[in-house]
Amino acid sequence: MHKKLQRFISDYQPIIEDKMNHLLAATNVSDTLKSSMAYSVNAGGKRIRPLLVLATLEDLGVQSDDAVTVACAVELIHTYSLIHDDLPCMDDDDYRRGKLTNHKVYGESVAVLAGDALQTLAFEALATLQDTSAEDALQLIQLLAKASGSAGMVGGQMLDIEGESKRLSLMELENVHVNKTGALLSFSIEAGAILAGLHQQKTAKLKAFAWNIGLAFQIQDDILDITSTTEALGKPVGSDISSDKSTYPSLLGLDGAKERLAEHHRLAGEALAFLEKDQPLLGLFADYIVDRQS
Repeated sequence: MHKKLQRFISDYQPIIEDKMNHLLAATNVSDTLKSSMAYSVNAGGKRIRPLLVLATLEDLGVQSDDAVTVACAVELIHTYSLIHDDLPCMDDDDYRRGKLTNHKVYGESVAVLAGDALQTLAFEALATLQDTSAEDALQLIQLLAKASGSAGMVGGQMLDIEGESKRLSLMELENVHVNKTGALLSFSIEAGAILAGLHQQKTAKLKAFAWNIGLAFQIQDDILDITSTTEALGKPVGSDISSDKSTYPSLLGLDGAKERLAEHHRLAGEALAFLEKDQPLLGLFADYIVDRQS
């Protein structure tokens, strides 16, 4: 990992962790529910989505007192989605990030409710923004709702379920992942642009960047499902093969998937040219996404 990116992550990860736990501590819920919510929030993770919000502002040279709250909101949504993804009725996974999944510790009913509570907590957090105009705050709420719901992550999950045991075309597979994985990544970038008050034309460049890294993220996931180990990933490898899912390697072959990954990486870098920086943080994040081994 590049030293500049490593420093940025080291500086901001603890701030994100502290803020999410502060949001959790302020909730007035049963001890069991709060414990279940905290279990998944604190189960580790790279925090790529919240860090992308902050990196976008950093690259644009703008500060916002609300940035960390917005960053945490998208991570709360992401965490809720992982709890639900792991349930027996969905992917039926026993481990996540090297730890037992939420429902294996707290039971299915509590895990479902913990996911629901984290989802609503994200929107509650966005409703408390202080340094953002009411118009921009409403836009952030609308964008996160769209990215999380039937037009985004949930819709992508549905397409993924419907695509099981089917031979999807490359376009169909991309449609699954632009929504399932890419929607929240795109929100993170767009949220940073909104907080920075960025001009619409430049925001379009950031959207192109986000679209490409969203697909790159998923392609690398598909590659790692074949080439990595359970110990490195913190979850079982080969799950895509065992569930008979269409993946980039299954459609393009491993070498073809790697070529596709490189192409999206290249296009993501080109989209950042308007920043006129030698090493924008967003570009370093793109490098990290395609090079990561877990």
